[in-house]
Amino acid sequence: MGKIILRLDRVMADRKMSLNELSEKVGVTNVNLSKIKTGKISAIRFSTLEAICRALDCQPGDILEYEPD
Repeated sequence: MGKIILRLDRVMADRKMSLNELSEKVGVTNVNLSKIKTGKISAIRFSTLEAICRALDCQPGDILEYEPD
């Protein structure tokens, strides 16, 4: 079974946006965004994903990547 890789750190770097700035724009705590950024989550709400995409002006596919076995 493959896995989903989170690329939030790469998109944030491309946009030159800090964790604090993204946290303010999305309305999610730094701790929770950090967990998303490092991939230490097992699920993400669509509303959170939508807010992240809006703040970073990106598509979900820019943040989420599927890696087959």
